[in-house]
This record gives sequence, structure tokens and C-alpha cells, in this order.
Amino acid sequence: MLDWSFIERYAPFFVNGAWMTLFISVFGIALAVITGLICAAVETARIPVLRQAVAVYIEISRNTPLLVQLYFLYFGLPKLGFVWSAEMCAIIGLGFLGGSYMAESMRAGLQAVPQIQRENAYMLGFNRRQTLVHVVIPQAISISTPGIVANIIFLIKESSVVSAIALADVMYMAKDLMGITYDTYESLFMLIVTYLIILLPISILGTWLERRFDYARR
Repeated sequence: MLDWSFIERYAPFFVNGAWMTLFISVFGIALAVITGLICAAVETARIPVLRQAVAVYIEISRNTPLLVQLYFLYFGLPKLGFVWSAEMCAIIGLGFLGGSYMAESMRAGLQAVPQIQRENAYMLGFNRRQTLVHVVIPQAISISTPGIVANIIFLIKESSVVSAIALADVMYMAKDLMGITYDTYESLFMLIVTYLIILLPISILGTWLERRFDYARR
């Protein structure tokens, strides 16, 4: 049986950890979305040199663990004269990792819009910018939504790694509490509940958006 008095006593620690998780996740995801948009635009436009640079970035980002990236930012860059706070390293790390996944989701959405729709827009008198804003991007967003939501959930879960650079997020609180009190079950229970509280609303919202966009495309 769970010790509910223990849970009641230490629940505030997980609330504080949840705020830290949300803080770094929100800014990290925002950075990932911006990075993904830029990379997807470069790939779709087939801009020479930049396209190759984006391809190299995506391969490096997706084929190295977030933990290694965080260690490089937090412990490696100070050797080169760049000293950042743990929060900044976590945000940049999540943005660096998430940007590659967002880029692929957004690129797939842009390329999934049939070419004939662009041609029809030009025939109706739309210029290139109007076609992009009013025809291509709305459809690309609806196609990319499931992948983007999945990436957001993935990045929030990946944020648990930031405890390795001494950030007091939810995972850090759980490990710290288990090390001090040895009450493993209660600590893990609060950890799971905290992540469910954070992630379930996002998952439900993503499902609703996906159904709404599917209905709009019919």
C-alpha cells in the first residue's frame, strides 16, 4: 500500500519540479518549432549549400542522444569560453534535438500538398506569397499536426534527461527523494502522476485537432 501521508508531505516538491519541466519544455519546444520551420523551408525551396547544411544538422541531431548534447553544452562549451546556465543549456538542447524532428514533420506536410493546387491558385490570380499563405501552409499544417503533437510529447518526455545537469525538474525531484528517503514506490507514483497531468491534456488536444483537421479536409 502507498504511504499517502508521505505523498501529501512531498507532493509540493513535485509541483516545483513540474514548473521547471514546463519552463524548459515550453521554451525548448518554441525553439524547436522555429528551427523546424526554417529547416523545412530551406529543404522545400531546395536552396543550395543551406540545404546540405540542414541535412547535416538533421543527421547529427537525430543520431546523437540528448544526454550527450547536454553534456557538450554544459561541460564542453565552457572549455571554449561559452558558459551558459543549466536552464539555457536544457532549452538549447531540446530545441536542437526537437528542431530536426519538427523539420521532417513540417517538410512532409509541405510536400504533401499536391502541385496542382499551387497551379490552380496561380491560375486564379494568386501570386507566390498568396499561394503559400492561403493555400499551401493551411493544408501543410493540417497534415503535419499529428507529427508535431507527437514531437511535442516526445520532447517533454525527453526533458527528464536534464536532471543530469543538476536541473531540479520532475525526474531530479524523484531521484533525489528516493536517494534520501528510500521510498521508491511513492516517489515513482508521484513521478508518473506528474507526467500524466502534464502530457494527457496535450495528447487529448492533439487528438481533437487531428480529428478537426481531418473533418475539414473531407
